[in-house]
Amino acid sequence: MGVFASYSATGYALSFRDWTGGRDVSSVGTNAGSRPIAFQHWRAFKEAFAPELIEHAVAEMNRPVGHIVDPFGGSGTTGIAAQFLGVRPTIIEVNPYLADLIEAKLARYEINAVRDSYAWLINHVSMTRSIAPPYFPAAPRTFVEPGLGGRYLFSKGTAHRIALYKHFIFQLSNPDIRRLFLVILGSVVVGVSNVVISGKGRRYRRGWENKPEDPRRLDCVFRQAAEGAIYDLHRYEARLCRDYTVLRGDARVLLTSVEDLELAVFSPPYPNSFDYTDVYNVELWTLGYLHSSEANLDLRNATLRSHVQIARDMSGPDYSSKLLKHTITKLENARKRLWSPHIPDMISAYISDMGQVMATLRQKLCRRGRIYMVVGDSRYAGVHVPVAAILGEIAPTVGLTVRRIEPFRSMRVSPQQGGQHGLAESLLVLQRP
Repeated sequence: MGVFASYSATGYALSFRDWTGGRDVSSVGTNAGSRPIAFQHWRAFKEAFAPELIEHAVAEMNRPVGHIVDPFGGSGTTGIAAQFLGVRPTIIEVNPYLADLIEAKLARYEINAVRDSYAWLINHVSMTRSIAPPYFPAAPRTFVEPGLGGRYLFSKGTAHRIALYKHFIFQLSNPDIRRLFLVILGSVVVGVSNVVISGKGRRYRRGWENKPEDPRRLDCVFRQAAEGAIYDLHRYEARLCRDYTVLRGDARVLLTSVEDLELAVFSPPYPNSFDYTDVYNVELWTLGYLHSSEANLDLRNATLRSHVQIARDMSGPDYSSKLLKHTITKLENARKRLWSPHIPDMISAYISDMGQVMATLRQKLCRRGRIYMVVGDSRYAGVHVPVAAILGEIAPTVGLTVRRIEPFRSMRVSPQQGGQHGLAESLLVLQRP
């Protein structure tokens, strides 16, 4: 079946174009500022790339593609697009909340069972008056009123309401349906908190102290999110491929266990000195994915070395790149002006991690298999870090040829990049000979 095949198993014709809203490949970029598509509204992902990138990559192969891998699953775009295109996806994601979110989108459901579970859940939450605290027993003190120093994420009433939903979700017998409603709950908790999430983590909403408490607002937003998800699952149930694999953990380790593949499409974390796990800190603690500060540290250590927020061993394989050496020298010369003296070491470690990922993918790729990788540049103390160009230099040393490096977009002003303008994102296409 081709890329633009239609489906009729549910009584109406569906295609990849229906799912993506009829856009063409010229719209390839990120979801930021673009029209929402099915599944992606389950949680906002500013960094997610559009599914047309996967369509474009599959079409460019000019050969059947049976298996596609994304080592940094994120919002799950690669996996869902692959299913629509009839390709079996393997997705790796280190963040347990995001891994569950991805699998919730990829899994197959008996829709009537989902609806019955939803009705049961809403009924039991409505009928139950109380549940004993602590509501998030392992979370930091700042999560629930009175918080710490008068600052807290959730009022007692809202925290109780979240815990009530979580209590009954965990009583659902079907693990796929249980996972589905847990990630839906996760998609709305920030919206009923006293904080907003930005590129640098979370900050308190303006005037939150004077906001009247309304714990029942959670009921409205949860129902809206759940019913939207159920609609997506029903309307887009008929996909060409319903098989998938989701691996939870460090991509640098788990890539060694994946089966041979024709294609890899992904966007790794960018080297911007910020730990991406902090973006999902609220969901991780509130939903119970983290049970101790040690577990939180373990998770942060399992991510790429793309930040300096925690102390880490920055040693590793040294992949040859003249451009990398030149960049590190400039950063070291500017060390006194860097906000962290560890930034040069972090950049070296990040490139080492990416070299390892590329080398492992090279071993798994079939002959003339390809990698489509979206990466972003950085800038510190005026020193430009041309990530795509550096990785392009490294590629031949791990047995990959560079087919092309092309602009993907220019990053908007972002706290992750220190508010800098004009930092490029690039699409790097590599091939095994």
